[in-house]
Amino acid sequence: MLFKVSMTVRLPHDMSAARADELKTRERLVAQDLQRRGLWRHLWRVAGRYANVSIFDVAGPAELHEILMALPLFPYMDVEVEALCRHPSSIHDDDR
Repeated sequence: MLFKVSMTVRLPHDMSAARADELKTRERLVAQDLQRRGLWRHLWRVAGRYANVSIFDVAGPAELHEILMALPLFPYMDVEVEALCRHPSSIHDDDR
């Protein structure tokens, strides 16, 4: 199942730079692993914001929930999720 997920990160102003860097490093490693496994299909930065728009390809809402909750930056994120389905006019065969 495909989901569009918009994530905005809001780190506390009083968080140390070292803690922020550690969280960002862990987040990058988790995100890259999920991409290699095909679960995090697309990842785009939103220009001018500490935010991204992503496409996840997972079994369903429960799996997506578990993935998002496990992200190191999740406690500092505003997340919006939208379920997607294939458009009948799409020419791409992999748009499940």
